[in-house]
Amino acid sequence: MRRKDREITDFDEMIRIMKECDSCVVALNDEGFPYVVPMNFGMNIEDGQLYLYFHCAAEGRKLDLIRKDNRATFEMDCEHNFILYEERMSCTMGYASVIGHGTIEFVPEEDKFRALKILMNQYHAEDFEFNTKMMKVTTVLKMKVLDMTGKRRNNIH
Repeated sequence: MRRKDREITDFDEMIRIMKECDSCVVALNDEGFPYVVPMNFGMNIEDGQLYLYFHCAAEGRKLDLIRKDNRATFEMDCEHNFILYEERMSCTMGYASVIGHGTIEFVPEEDKFRALKILMNQYHAEDFEFNTKMMKVTTVLKMKVLDMTGKRRNNIH
């Protein structure tokens, strides 16, 4: 990272940033060009290992790509704000972001309910009840996060 003064290496701080985000962009390998897709997500730490959970339809391009190569990159960001430096007549944007790599696996039927509950916790503070009939037509994915780094830009000159 070029700007070490903006780098976040503390795991707990990166988790705090991720909890503030409402979308995770996943990049998959697709014949020379990345295939990028924004997704809703949930996260859980299991025995010290961070996992991200996603859901989608039962078929589609991203699933085909994951079956070919389950390696992925993810990115999420929040805390966006416009920063104006009137005295310099310049501006920039403030943000907090987390970027990392992982491997994706398909969640088996018997674990879907638990995984979807984890996903719902990202968006709904209390226990959220959902129609379990939809699980039959829903694919749930689990990414094992292999590495990640955070970055923050704020108002400090």
